Amino acid sequence: MFRITEECISCGTCAASCPAGAISAGDSTYVIDQEKCEQCGLCAMECPCGAIVEE
Repeated sequence: MFRITEECISCGTCAASCPAGAISAGDSTYVIDQEKCEQCGLCAMECPCGAIVEE
């Protein structure tokens, strides 16, 4: 499972790279809809600040 941490700067790179459309803007950071997430890891690879971690 991937999670977006508080290091997120809300740049939107992760949402643009997600083939499943599982990432959207939240209140203070982007959020991952775990039901849509395909666990491909593209979001984590594309995040410029390393704010997406696998748990």
